[in-house]
Amino acid sequence: MLCPEREMSLQRETWQQAWKNKSFRIQFLLTLAFLGCIGIFIPHFFEFIQQRNGKVLNDPLLRLLAPKDFSLLTFILIYSGMIVSLAGLLSYPELLLRTIQAYCLLTLMRIACISLVPLNEPPGMILLSDPFVGVIGYGGKVITKDLFFSGHTSTLTLLILSVSQKWLKIVLCCITITVASLILIQHVHYMIDVLAAPLFAAISWWICFRKLALL
Repeated sequence: MLCPEREMSLQRETWQQAWKNKSFRIQFLLTLAFLGCIGIFIPHFFEFIQQRNGKVLNDPLLRLLAPKDFSLLTFILIYSGMIVSLAGLLSYPELLLRTIQAYCLLTLMRIACISLVPLNEPPGMILLSDPFVGVIGYGGKVITKDLFFSGHTSTLTLLILSVSQKWLKIVLCCITITVASLILIQHVHYMIDVLAAPLFAAISWWICFRKLALL
């Protein structure tokens, strides 16, 4: 195992080498700019969907689960998974670029699905209070109708697919399964929202890691 100083030195050299590639440099800057545009658009979109009326699904699983608040544990797991994933991806500039591109595509898919499938929050829902996204991503407003499909589950699944270290994939799998279970117990999402999330994550990963890599 490399010492931290040597590892940081190798990481810096890897990024310097990648940054010399004009194609990578342009893609990286454009991808970050596009991600920023999505961040600006998201609060307005969620404000719109929160005002419309949708369907309440008859979810047999949620009927069996008594709602309990696991917000704190859920976000400890989510942000822990994101931080260790970012740490794992920083040594691989191309992997990080593709992951950000896949996340942008995944977000666009989610915007499209939420637009096409208007749903009201599940009965007994306990608000999942995100201390970061609630202020930055949602403009400080309470959002409960961003349902199909689960953003947390799909993002964590995308990270599982994107990281290269086997041990990290295992850790992220455990985190993802736990988070998916907790948001169902809290009645934050319907079962279909959680079950569909890995599929959309896999599609976005396949397009960005397989298709774009051939361009």
